[in-house]
Amino acid sequence: MRETTPKGLHRLAFGGDYNPEQWPESVWQEDVRLMREAGVTMVSVGIFSWALLEPEPGTYDFGWLDRILDLLHENDVRVDLGTPTVAPPAWFYRAHPEALPVSREGVRYSYGSRGAICHSSPAYREAAARITTQLARRYATHPALALWHVHNEYGVPVSACYCDTCADGFRRWLDARHGSVEAVNEAWGTAFWGQHYTSYEQIDPPRLTPTVGNPAQQLDYRRFADATMRENFRAERDVLHRLSPGVPVTTNFMTALSQSDSVDYWAWGREVDLVTNDHYLITDGRRTHVNLAMAADLTRSVAGGAPWLLLEHSTSGVNWQPRNPAKRPGEMARNSLAHVARGSEGAMFFQWRQSRRGAEKFHSSMVPHAGTDSRVWREVVRLGADLDSLAGLRGTRTVPDVAMVWDWHSWWAQSLEWRPTEDHEARERADAFYETLYDRHLTVDFAHPEADLSAYPLVVVPALYLTTEAAGRNLREYVENGGTLVVSYFSGIVDEHDAVHPGAYPGALRDVLGLTVEEWSPLGEGESVRITGPDGASLTGDVWTEFVVERGARPVWTYADGPAAGRPAVTRHRLGEGTAWYVSTRLDTASLDVILSAACEDAGIEPRVELPRDVEVVRRSGDGGDFLFALNHTAHDVKVPLESPGTELLGGEHAAGHLPVPAGSVRVVRLDA
Repeated sequence: MRETTPKGLHRLAFGGDYNPEQWPESVWQEDVRLMREAGVTMVSVGIFSWALLEPEPGTYDFGWLDRILDLLHENDVRVDLGTPTVAPPAWFYRAHPEALPVSREGVRYSYGSRGAICHSSPAYREAAARITTQLARRYATHPALALWHVHNEYGVPVSACYCDTCADGFRRWLDARHGSVEAVNEAWGTAFWGQHYTSYEQIDPPRLTPTVGNPAQQLDYRRFADATMRENFRAERDVLHRLSPGVPVTTNFMTALSQSDSVDYWAWGREVDLVTNDHYLITDGRRTHVNLAMAADLTRSVAGGAPWLLLEHSTSGVNWQPRNPAKRPGEMARNSLAHVARGSEGAMFFQWRQSRRGAEKFHSSMVPHAGTDSRVWREVVRLGADLDSLAGLRGTRTVPDVAMVWDWHSWWAQSLEWRPTEDHEARERADAFYETLYDRHLTVDFAHPEADLSAYPLVVVPALYLTTEAAGRNLREYVENGGTLVVSYFSGIVDEHDAVHPGAYPGALRDVLGLTVEEWSPLGEGESVRITGPDGASLTGDVWTEFVVERGARPVWTYADGPAAGRPAVTRHRLGEGTAWYVSTRLDTASLDVILSAACEDAGIEPRVELPRDVEVVRRSGDGGDFLFALNHTAHDVKVPLESPGTELLGGEHAAGHLPVPAGSVRVVRLDA
């Protein structure tokens, strides 16, 4: 049985990326003294250190790494040890310039950044295996070693390379996936525009073309690029498993839907021993804490509901967005504990000490440029103490209320060119549905469309353009067996090859929804439609309308104007023991809430009227007990109702009846049995 928790770590993980190579050794003693003061339990080391560990091909220098690992062990700090394969040395690229990736436009990238890797390169694979083997042999039994950290943020900034080596790899991948050139022609629909192939040698990556290329080819190439990165991860992981048994292996994901779209994390989640994630707030005017909750829920779901680990986030501002505001007082702790509430076994940061040089020198850190006489440092020390007081929740699981269906392959397919309107975006619908559920104080699991959904009273499908026949059957069986389903427009349309399902839209979801769609009629920029419902109430939709024909479903809301005036806009279909809702226009979160309120009633989910907006209440439960997190993202003190009394762990007070949660604060109650 593989190990899934950091070896020797008996508290929640607290620390960050530690890059001692950026500093003279005279600073190291000060670092570990401050780590003890802050309550640091684990740091990530060596992620970008290949050039120092192997300064010349086959010549290794582990002396500095030996000294820092020994020093950390002496100070009771566990180590997440990186394989530095995200940043090959300059000498490697001088010898193997072909390992630099090529863009779709045919431009080869240059050395001098990070992640500039052609993942099909045999030379890269061999060099990565060598340095990983050397590290595993040297440190497999080091007493500080808690976790192996392969590479860094696969897919960022480059996932797909379009060079000739990748072309060869793509052809082999196609043969393994489809079995023959004839099968590729069928899957890609190459009869269109005369793109028929008679041999694999004729097939290239989907490089830049005069007009839109074959969408099925582009979709398969994204799958190939993702699979190739995953193959390289497995190669390093297997070396580490063989030479360092008993120590879990991970790589840091970036599941936030606004930050990474090149990786199928459902597939990756099955490959790592422990799911870890990096998350950074997107400060574009939206409610950042909602995106944070969404990313945490998605990461937990990729982990199959098991505990996971936040391996990177920021103490304050980042440095790579158009505008990078500092976090407000208390926000760092609130962000950190929001991840813990939703399943993380700690809160780690990038990075420990703020860099003086390089591209990320203005990215915040645990030890800022201002030093220890700073608000950030004082909040870091306080957070370390808070996390120490929560050690008892290790191993418990976040309790979900509902599920949202999400699939990266569908997102990839929908994002290709020449769709009915550029104003519809899958992630936007996912954000909107999630935010609506969040405002109803429901904790969301994400689910693959073919996963078992029977545990959830309500399942929402915000954007599932690509829907396999198996997924369609799965959703139908879910409803027939008593589930409540809510589906948004432009779902069920194509199969896994981006081929339209035979017959009328919505293809694979016609039966479960009890309707067909004759045509779509996307709206012009700035246009909207009014839909009317029970008792004459009205809502506003934009971007999209449809000509819906009931085939068993009944209309609940109707288009009052626009291209589909008089036609159903929102329908409800009783099927077996359950109910399926369909929303055929884009509604904002307030309007979606009206629909989801009715769906929640069908699902038997009671409204949580006592909880104010922007106050999260999330529960973790397990052998260690029941823990209730209350996070107040507002500027006002609130009181949260408690179903049973308990002990508030961050302050030690008894809590019963209603739990006071001051503005901007977090409270965690261990409920009495």
